[in-house]
Amino acid sequence: MRSVIVIGGGISGLAAAWQLRGLADVTLLESHTKVGGKLRTGTIAGITVDEGAESLMALRPEAVELAAAVGLGDALCDPAKAPTTVWTHGALRALPPGHVMGVPTDPAALTGTGLLTPEGVARVAAEEDLPATPLAGDCSVAQYLGDRFGQEAVDRLVEPLLGGVYAGRADRLSLRAAMPRIAALAEQGTALLPALRRMRAAGAPRSAAVAVQGVAGGAGRFPLAVAEACGARILTGTTARSLHRIPGDRWRVQAMTGDGPLTMEADGVVLALPAFAAAELLRPHSPLAEAELAGIAHASTAVITMAFSRAQAGFLPEGNGFLVPPVDGHTLKAASFLSNKWPWLRAAAPDTFVLRASVGRIGEDELLARPDRHLVRSAITELHRAVGPMGEPLAARVTRWDRGLPQYGVGHRERVARIREAAGKLPGLALAGAAYEGVGVAACVATGRAAARQVLAGA
Repeated sequence: MRSVIVIGGGISGLAAAWQLRGLADVTLLESHTKVGGKLRTGTIAGITVDEGAESLMALRPEAVELAAAVGLGDALCDPAKAPTTVWTHGALRALPPGHVMGVPTDPAALTGTGLLTPEGVARVAAEEDLPATPLAGDCSVAQYLGDRFGQEAVDRLVEPLLGGVYAGRADRLSLRAAMPRIAALAEQGTALLPALRRMRAAGAPRSAAVAVQGVAGGAGRFPLAVAEACGARILTGTTARSLHRIPGDRWRVQAMTGDGPLTMEADGVVLALPAFAAAELLRPHSPLAEAELAGIAHASTAVITMAFSRAQAGFLPEGNGFLVPPVDGHTLKAASFLSNKWPWLRAAAPDTFVLRASVGRIGEDELLARPDRHLVRSAITELHRAVGPMGEPLAARVTRWDRGLPQYGVGHRERVARIREAAGKLPGLALAGAAYEGVGVAACVATGRAAARQVLAGA
C-alpha cells in the first residue's frame, strides 16, 4: 500500500485524505490544534456559531456530495429565502432576481430600487446595443464590466458581491478567474444582457436562495466529519518545515511538533496549504513554482459575531443580511443575520438574535490593525445606521483571518497553469487549496480530491 503525507488539514487536505482512504497509508499534518481551516465553529452567549465559512456551494456538487458521503446528508439545509440586499445610498436595497454576481439580466427591474441613478439604469440597459468583440486574454472585472455597463453599475452592483466572496476589488480581480461565466460570454464576443437572458430561458442555474446550503449545527461540522471518515492518521499541532527528495522517488518531510522535531517519509505528498506556505516548502525544488505562488496576494479579514437579546433589542432586522459597496465609505463589507438565515440556529436559541458582520478587503490592513473593541464598536454603530436601533449586544467576539483569502488577479488562470506545470515535474507531489481554481468550499474539495488522484498516479 502506498504512503502519502497530506500537509494541511483544511477542507482541501481532508478531502484529499478522504479520496485516498483504502488506497494509501495516509498521514495528515495540521499546524493548528484542530483541523478544519476556515470551516470551524465556536460559541457566543452559549450558542454554537460558525466562525469562518457558514455555507457550502450547492450549485456545484463536490461539497454537498462529500458532506452526504460522510454522514451529514440529513443535516444539510437551505437558508431562508431572501433577496440579495445591498446597503447603499443610505438604505437597504434588494438586487432584482436573476443577477449573475451582481450583473443584472433585466435592467428595467432596477428602476425604482434606488440602487442606481436613472442615468446608471439607462447605461445598463444600453449594453445590449453596444458593439461586442471577442475578449482576447484576461482583464479586470471593472475594466470589462465598466465598459459594458458603466462604472456606477460596477460600484453598486458587482463590487459588493466580489467583496463578499473574495474580499477583493473589481479593478484588481481577474474576469476569467472571478467571473468565469461572464468571461466565457465575453470571449464569444456577444452582448451580455441578451446572452444572460438566453441562459436563463434555457434552464439556468437554480435561484440564489438555494445556491448554497448550510449544515445544521454549523458548517464547521463538515471538516470534522470528513476527518473522522477518512481513516487517516491526523497529527495536529504539527508544522511541516521542509521537504526533501530521497532515493526511490520518495519524499521526506521534516516537521515541528509540541514535543520537538518529527521526520516522516512517504511515496507521495499533497500540499494543501495557502500559496505562501506552499511556496516556502517548494523553494528548493521548483524556484518557478515558488515564485509564482509567492506572487499571489492575500486579503485579511475579520468576522465580528454578536448576540442580542430578542426581549431587550430595540429593533431586529428582517432578511438574511446585506452587502456593502466600498464606494459608500463604510467600515463593514457585509452582515449576515444568522438567526434569520438559518432555521436551525433560530430553533437552537429562540430568545437570542445572532448576527455577524465582516470587515476587511485587500489593502485594508490599517483597518484590521485596530483593536477588537474598536472593530466591535464600529460594527454596532454601522448596524444601527443600516437596519435600525438594535441596542447593545449581550456578547461580541472578533475572529481574525490573517491572509485568509487569495486574490485572483488579472492573469490568475495563466499563473495557476505555470504553477501546476512546474510542480508537475516533481513526481509524487500535488497541490490543493483555495489558491488555484476557486475560494469556495466546493472548489477546495474538488482540488483536494484531484490532488489525491494525481499523487496516486505519480507515487
